[in-house]
Amino acid sequence: MKYCKKFSLIGFFLTLLISCADNTRLEYVVEKPQSLAQREYLNDYDVLKAYVDRTKNPAFKLGAGVSVSDFNAKGLMYRLICSNFDEMTAGWEMKHGAIVQKDGSLNLSNVESFIATAKEAGITIYGHTLCWHANQNANYLNGLLKPTVIPGEPGWDVIAKLDFETNDASHYTYNQNAIVSFTAQGEGANGKGRALKITNEQVRTNDWDCQFFVTFSPPMELGERYELSMDVRSDVPTTFATQAHVVPYQYKHWDFFGSIESTTEWRTFVKQITVSELVAGTGAIAFNLGKTATSYYFDNIKLTKYNPLGSSGPSLDPSIITNTDFENGITGWGGWGNNSTRSLSAKGEGYGGGYAFTFTNPSVTNYWGAQVAYDFSSPLEKGATYQLNFKVRGSIPGTIRAEVQSTSDYSSDSFGTFAISEEWKEYTLTTVITKEDRNRFVISFGDYAGTVYLDDITLCRVNPHGGGQIIEKTPEEKEEIITNELERWISGIMGVSKDYVKAWDVVNEPMSDWPDPSQLKTGIGKTNLAADEFYWQDYLGKDYAVKAIQFARKYGNPDDKLFINDYGLESEDQKKCLGLISYVEYVESKGVKVDGIGTQMHVTCGVTTMEGVRKMFQNLAATGKLIKISELDMGYRIPGTNVNLKTNQLTQEQELEMAGFYKEIVKAYFEIIPVNQQYGITHWSPLDSPEDSSWRPGEPIGLWTRNYERKHTYAGFADGLAGK
Repeated sequence: MKYCKKFSLIGFFLTLLISCADNTRLEYVVEKPQSLAQREYLNDYDVLKAYVDRTKNPAFKLGAGVSVSDFNAKGLMYRLICSNFDEMTAGWEMKHGAIVQKDGSLNLSNVESFIATAKEAGITIYGHTLCWHANQNANYLNGLLKPTVIPGEPGWDVIAKLDFETNDASHYTYNQNAIVSFTAQGEGANGKGRALKITNEQVRTNDWDCQFFVTFSPPMELGERYELSMDVRSDVPTTFATQAHVVPYQYKHWDFFGSIESTTEWRTFVKQITVSELVAGTGAIAFNLGKTATSYYFDNIKLTKYNPLGSSGPSLDPSIITNTDFENGITGWGGWGNNSTRSLSAKGEGYGGGYAFTFTNPSVTNYWGAQVAYDFSSPLEKGATYQLNFKVRGSIPGTIRAEVQSTSDYSSDSFGTFAISEEWKEYTLTTVITKEDRNRFVISFGDYAGTVYLDDITLCRVNPHGGGQIIEKTPEEKEEIITNELERWISGIMGVSKDYVKAWDVVNEPMSDWPDPSQLKTGIGKTNLAADEFYWQDYLGKDYAVKAIQFARKYGNPDDKLFINDYGLESEDQKKCLGLISYVEYVESKGVKVDGIGTQMHVTCGVTTMEGVRKMFQNLAATGKLIKISELDMGYRIPGTNVNLKTNQLTQEQELEMAGFYKEIVKAYFEIIPVNQQYGITHWSPLDSPEDSSWRPGEPIGLWTRNYERKHTYAGFADGLAGK
């Protein structure tokens, strides 16, 4: 390698000479470009590994981080590694995320070919890494922890429902040509409630010039089944089209639910569709009303989606009250207080005909002075929500109330009060059960002097799992699953590598950055986990490193060197370094051996200080463990700024400053770490980082340029190895 630069310089000058058009002797001297002259001394340097004093530490490993595909290609990177280094660390390809497939199987073919190529070249491999929170197949691991779902009956989930009984317009909108209002009460479909009235005053050029939109989420997906139903009429007979929009005014397709026929009488429109590629991604239905000058009336619009596994939203369990319509008497119902009476109504006095349950209070007293009650066969579920639905009218207007009660102490959970009038009203009320012995339903009407008619009453538990059952795994079950998965992964990767790979980062980056570096990292509370983040420690606890080392010993070689590795240990306050050392001591207190500690040292010239570096080496040396600089690379930052320089921004003087910093760091390692603890130094990125890299993109972190030319930092690193 040391001759490559000389040949390139000779070639440069030969090219200049050959490019002359004739053989006339040149009358001037071509000077070397200054940039070449300033780097010419680098040609005199030997390959990097030549500067390691093997007499002092014959086991010392000078390593480099490398892409497995680059090395296996046996191109320039292969030759650079073979010439300059003793050992390699795979940048990504030996990690969980690269090997574990969607179905959990392990694809180890790249690792096997990497080992074969390294063995042929005589370059050792440092294993990286067995247990980390990043670069994991998190989708697969999280999938193992999902709850067991026992689906309910297939059904239709309500996606959007508009009855226009309130002024809530969050799920519909319209354009400027649509004049929108509400009808009077009683003018809705079937003479109930009110409807939305949309007037188009004139025939428009295009039918979409007057539009009404119903919005919904999530957007439709290919293959899903939807049903649209609604009541509609218009002042004159007409038809109008429906369009698919991604959102209102973002047109998707001209045909959606087809054309809708409207007459002067209320009609119910129902149509089902299967989502095609033409409408996939739709989040709004557009009704094009510009064809006819008339007023349109909409009521009870409902969009539902078919769910073959059972409703995904809340559903109602069967009613706890079983005698709900009183068509067969009032069995199960009773009451007391203030000479009140209870009876079955005359036939035809119930809602819509039939029978109702009636109760009469002769005079006003305390509201609890007269009550009707229904006792349950078993108490209601504490913590669950229950929905009460009924129809009611009275001989006079007034207010009464409902609750569920414990007969042990008469405490209760209230559904609240509700008004009654001489017309039937329907109510849906809910309450949450706060005590485990709620065993009675009570209606209190002591402050209402009159007769109450009650019909079609149900009391149902709200099932949040949509008619199905979701069984969450317990923490103990999750721990067992993840322990087994960690063992399966480690046994697999070490099974194909143990004959050649004799050292490993078993646990990578265990310590927290903030606020307490003495504690383990965690994903708990993080709302923006990356797709490849999975925190083994959140399921296995503080002993997760103990288990990982146990498995590494079990499936590796008895004399393998097992490391715990982290970054940021060179900070001046040394909190993280001391926290890691403390954690290593804890792990070993559990009966396993940690052979070494790795310090990554992704340093920045202008930010990282030698004071912090020396403190770190001193603290690490005091552990008696093997110490490895595991991922050394360097960026450059101008003091007072917060952005590292890119390669094309770096001056010669700044690069020489980086070279000096490399020299100091490497020398300090040899000076402070005892020889018998010097495992080695790995430079993480031999070449400067490309602009599209995920790691320090575009930064001058290499000892070589992207064109494989030595840099001043090469000299600084070599001088540090030589102890100059």
